[in-house]
Amino acid sequence: MPKAEIARVTGLSAQSVSVIMRGLEQEGLLERGEAIRGKVGQPSVPMRLAPDGAYFFGLKVGRRSVDLLLVNFVGEILGRTHMAHAYPTPEEVIGFARSSVEELRGKLSPKQAARIAGLGVAIPFRLWDWAASIGAPAEEIREWQNRDIRKELSEMFDFPVYLQNDATAACGAELVFGSGPKPQSFLHFFFGYFVGGGLVLNGQLFVGRTGNAAALGSLPIPALGGAHLQLVDVASLSVLEGMLSDQGAASAALWGNPREWNLNKEVVDQWIRDASAGLAYAIAASVCVVDCDTVLIDGWIPEDTRARLVSRTNAALRDLDFNGIELPQVRPGTVGPDGRALGAAGQPLSDRYLVDLNAMLNTG
Repeated sequence: MPKAEIARVTGLSAQSVSVIMRGLEQEGLLERGEAIRGKVGQPSVPMRLAPDGAYFFGLKVGRRSVDLLLVNFVGEILGRTHMAHAYPTPEEVIGFARSSVEELRGKLSPKQAARIAGLGVAIPFRLWDWAASIGAPAEEIREWQNRDIRKELSEMFDFPVYLQNDATAACGAELVFGSGPKPQSFLHFFFGYFVGGGLVLNGQLFVGRTGNAAALGSLPIPALGGAHLQLVDVASLSVLEGMLSDQGAASAALWGNPREWNLNKEVVDQWIRDASAGLAYAIAASVCVVDCDTVLIDGWIPEDTRARLVSRTNAALRDLDFNGIELPQVRPGTVGPDGRALGAAGQPLSDRYLVDLNAMLNTG
């Protein structure tokens, strides 16, 4: 944006904007774009973020895999490491983070490496509660209860380390790195080993008292015979993994490259039908409490699978009774499988460089 447009949007004077922009340019955070000519007066020069203004690491700890990304100031992924595992342990994850950071840091020049702003960690909260669900020895998973991974990683590296719930981080990635029209408030579902959720209100990620707000996977939904399940019981990739195993079909591809699934089509079709029905109930319950007109669906899934989930969920919503409230629009997310790791990288970016609108509004 040209400085004049920035002044108009922010309400600051042209002189203030000029001083601020000059300072940010000198710090290497902004750079000049191509001059816009053809209008009356001097050509305007748009300012934009400098891709090498800062660098961030994002570590995603999943129940079946762990990933680390190196991201620049405009959200471009410059490098990644990936490892599949049967279940995560603290020692394994910390060792992976140490070696991966050093490997990816080696892709940067010394000048670039000096601009690393931090490491964000996206991890399921209370991992020890899910030992049986992920087929892990309880005593090994219980190690997470007594370890502070953020503290241990902070002592290992010369930059700050942040930690956030993995589904919340995926929602934050949509807010920071997402493309296209961005609603001011939206619910966000992310399909991982377990389906999870996040919430953006008035342009800000809402994390709640414990950092686990919008734990949409825990929402109860009806089941056959009058029983009740949670959304995680029908809409998680762990459910698809179990369905594939029951049919004697391979499921390892679920945890490799999500853009290259080669799975039993009939099983995937059935999972999409069940997952979308569960999503519809969860969305109906959620929008009765939080008045969002937009719901985004994303995950560790191929684009065509995501598109089918969105389509069937919209159809299932139309079959529910929405008297008294407006039917929300369900759309695909725009970040994709890297949502949790990108959201992790977005934590140091947000903390150090993004404006907190709530803080601005509370300054009087």
